[in-house]
Amino acid sequence: MNSSNPIFNHITLIYLSNCQTLSSLKQVHAQMVTTGLTHHTYPLSKLLYLSSTLALPHSLTIFNQIPNPTIFLYNTLISSVISSTNRKCETHLAFSLYEIVLWDKKIRPNSHTYPSLFKACGSHLHGLALHAHVLKFLGLAYDDFVQTSLLNFYAKYGNLGVARYLFDQIRNPDLATWNSMLSAYGSGVTSEEEDTSVSMEALCLFTEMQKNPLVKPNEVTLVALVSACANLGALCQGIWAHVYVLKYNIKLNYYVGTALIDMYSKCGCLDLAYQVFDGLPERDILCYNAMIGGFGIHGYGHKALKLFEKMKFQSLVPDDVTFVVTMCACSHVGLVDEGCKVFESINEIYGKEPKLEHYGCLIDLLGRAGRVQEAEENLKGMPMKPNAILWRSLLGAARVHGDLQVGEIALQHLLELEPETSGNYVLLSNMYASINRWEDVKRVRKLMKDHGINKMPGSSLVEVNGAMHQFLIGDKTHPWSKRIYSKLEEVGKRLQQYGHKPRTKEVLFDIDEEEKEDALTYHSERLAIAFALVASDSTAPIRIIKNLLVCSDCHESTKLISMIYGRDIIVRDRIRFHHVKNGTCSCRDYW
Repeated sequence: MNSSNPIFNHITLIYLSNCQTLSSLKQVHAQMVTTGLTHHTYPLSKLLYLSSTLALPHSLTIFNQIPNPTIFLYNTLISSVISSTNRKCETHLAFSLYEIVLWDKKIRPNSHTYPSLFKACGSHLHGLALHAHVLKFLGLAYDDFVQTSLLNFYAKYGNLGVARYLFDQIRNPDLATWNSMLSAYGSGVTSEEEDTSVSMEALCLFTEMQKNPLVKPNEVTLVALVSACANLGALCQGIWAHVYVLKYNIKLNYYVGTALIDMYSKCGCLDLAYQVFDGLPERDILCYNAMIGGFGIHGYGHKALKLFEKMKFQSLVPDDVTFVVTMCACSHVGLVDEGCKVFESINEIYGKEPKLEHYGCLIDLLGRAGRVQEAEENLKGMPMKPNAILWRSLLGAARVHGDLQVGEIALQHLLELEPETSGNYVLLSNMYASINRWEDVKRVRKLMKDHGINKMPGSSLVEVNGAMHQFLIGDKTHPWSKRIYSKLEEVGKRLQQYGHKPRTKEVLFDIDEEEKEDALTYHSERLAIAFALVASDSTAPIRIIKNLLVCSDCHESTKLISMIYGRDIIVRDRIRFHHVKNGTCSCRDYW
């Protein structure tokens, strides 16, 4: 028999597809050599692919015996190599194969060569060089598959503007391409300041996607959408996504379930988050981490610890994130001893070495409770060099508890590690201002100016009737600005009637008391609350998302406003939730 017998050839290819061991593959390979099938590209490509999944060295042996491999065979092997398990070693091999292609004058890279290579790129520079090769060998006429690979590469390294430009060049993006761009918005955020705008972009892009009747969202789409809703605190859109999952029977797998738990937690609906968690048919470590984290940011440290213990009885081993969210939950409510036990268990029970992030939680746990000296001792006794996050945590604790000496030491380390981060300067400036050391405040501000550093402006988002509205301090750009400021004046008078005295130490400028009171009045969350009082139903909760920590004066004012106007106010600041109702806050003034 030979390769001219189509029936025999078809049977051979079926046997090849069903090979599950290297020995059976070698038998079929021998049959292919006998019949001459190894002279044809398609059977050879299948042989290369299957042999790479069973034993990559054998696949390379086969490839080296091919007299003149076509670009199709090179592409097959490159793709197979990159898909193998030993990623670091095989990535190097894949690029070595690509280099052979470049030196071979008989063949030329095509549009199937590059997608796998972009996936394997280990650095931004390598990807840029590969993009140059795309332009050199394919020109501008490459297909959407290559375009999507480029999009994923630039998104991976945080170049969302380039990724979006590439996306917009695709005439009819398929579902995978839409998902790539939506997921890019979820994973390409490089700073807190960008978080809100990028999540807004994700929601707008999803709205565009809905206009195409041929593209239907799947699990990947909805995870990206729900994650954007979580970042924004956009509850209405998040609920819509959850309803879509239920309506179209989309599988509620670990990823979708975890995203929904995280979304409801970050939108202030902890009960709904737990309903989703409790209703999942199966729960992995990601689900538990999301729920423990949800309990933590809402101030339910005991519930977080209880779930942490329950998880261990489900034969699930805590990972690095589990320890972080559990210790943070303890930190938010002052469960210092319990949090320290969790930290100690990392090594003593689970045999792991605590990482930087775990030491960061420990420093925050001790510092927030006023044990600043102990926090400093632990930081200095770490087996690895502390990073900026740990020093900033210590600086924050020193500011709250008035330990100026520790604060100045922490700032010196921060200026060495992150000389261009405004928050470091602001923390120390706040500390000086709180004890009226205005000359030192001016010195820190001058230092910022000399380095060309600007303070990140405080902003607040509020959701009213399904739409998100953003406010900055002293903002007058909103269409309802006159009504907002009129409401602010009314709120200010009523606060005075209830005996509120502005905490002017929160104003970090050396001005008179009356000017300080005015400055506090126009904080971004005050504007957001005033707008919600004017524009929303009088029985609806007011949900606010802040990019910074809430100041003590706004915290006290919010408690009084909730009592005066009979409104539940839910504020999510940079680290936790404040559920304010009838003049009291869920944080119990510990934050």
